[in-house]
Amino acid sequence: MGLSGAAWAADKVDEIRIDYAYYNPVSLVLKEKGWLEQDLAKDGIKVRWVQSLGSNKALEFLNAKSIDFGSTAGAAALLARINGNPVKSIYVYSKPEWTALVTQGGAAIKSVADLRGRRIAATRGTDPHIFLIRALAEGGLTEKDVKVVLLQHQDGRAALIKGDVDAWAGLDPLMAQAELEDGALIFYRNADLNTWGVLNTREDFAADHPDLVLRVLADYEKARAFAIANPGELKKIISEQAKLSDAVATRQLERTDLSTAAIGERQRKTIEGAGIALQQVGVVSPDINVSAVAAALIDPSFVSKLGIK
Repeated sequence: MGLSGAAWAADKVDEIRIDYAYYNPVSLVLKEKGWLEQDLAKDGIKVRWVQSLGSNKALEFLNAKSIDFGSTAGAAALLARINGNPVKSIYVYSKPEWTALVTQGGAAIKSVADLRGRRIAATRGTDPHIFLIRALAEGGLTEKDVKVVLLQHQDGRAALIKGDVDAWAGLDPLMAQAELEDGALIFYRNADLNTWGVLNTREDFAADHPDLVLRVLADYEKARAFAIANPGELKKIISEQAKLSDAVATRQLERTDLSTAAIGERQRKTIEGAGIALQQVGVVSPDINVSAVAAALIDPSFVSKLGIK
């Protein structure tokens, strides 16, 4: 599956840039174990790890060509592609319930309907923000009925705990930390509104370096298999890299399903459904063909070639 050293030299690929994210446990295992570095070193290719603090940052990095592979939620990748970011979703790293709506312990907020007129922290362009919009719609509200305060995920958690906002569209592991360490309460959950955790690459990178994409995914698959077979070590890696307590890492993993890696029709339908829901509430322009964009986003060819299920 590898190219010769001469072929790599001709293409001038001497480094790949790949992200790691605390919301993507498989990336932390791969980074910890160094398997990608070992695999690519024989062709003189270095690996540079870049931290993504949210889907929006990973997508910004991909669009700017400062990374070649980035971890996001599927719906966030769809919105990015609608907005002209030529990303391709090529692999599933998790099926998480990583977002919910959170408030302070003892707060009067008990349901989505109670959010009318309230300040809610969210990170634009991420699954928590998309989750918030869809949750509001289910509760008969829109963003115009609330005050969305745009903050990065960690700042949203801090704002909630300080009382600067009334609610937060949370993201694990920060959400688990807020629950277990700050006494925050999840008041609205809906696992079906969480979209898949997907690994993305740039369209041009996939076209120019398909063999390299296959090698990265093969090592990703090795890390996923290790994570499933060694839950104790997975928790230890997450705890150490993200500086989490054992209890917080346990809570995050309880809401993270690593059993699926292949990307295809199942993911496309879920991601498309999120896009259509956002179109119905005016976030996505009515002239966008969401189905066509979702089909262009999802590329199952690489996992298919590797025989990944």
